[in-house]
Amino acid sequence: MQSQSSPDRPTQVVVREGHRAEDAVVVAVTGPLDIDTVAPLEDALRATGGDADGAGPAGGDPRPVVVDLSQVDFADSTTVNVLLQQHAALGTRLRLAAPSPGLRRLFEMTGLDGVLPLYETVREAAAADGVARPGA
Repeated sequence: MQSQSSPDRPTQVVVREGHRAEDAVVVAVTGPLDIDTVAPLEDALRATGGDADGAGPAGGDPRPVVVDLSQVDFADSTTVNVLLQQHAALGTRLRLAAPSPGLRRLFEMTGLDGVLPLYETVREAAAADGVARPGA
């Protein structure tokens, strides 16, 4: 399978502290996510901390970690795998916001939406409890 990456639209990952209204760590991604470009997302999520029970590092930041997917037009199974691995580390702190219709379909087809809830906006993701609800 050929990568969907393009030199015209390189993948960028930016971690920012959420605004007060968000009260979250926001990982904003721009560009396609595939086997060649997903490493910065994985690194950013690992940097937010997490332990085996998903409660976060001892005495660490308990805030939600919201992945803003509003500027991602393509993702492959490598991305799904990274998100599942990070869900194991971060637990309900990890939330996905603003996926495109194509990404939403990928997450539904792979069952990721049953593990990680999808939210329409970063603000909604930050305010929610982070628990996936079947059929939501």
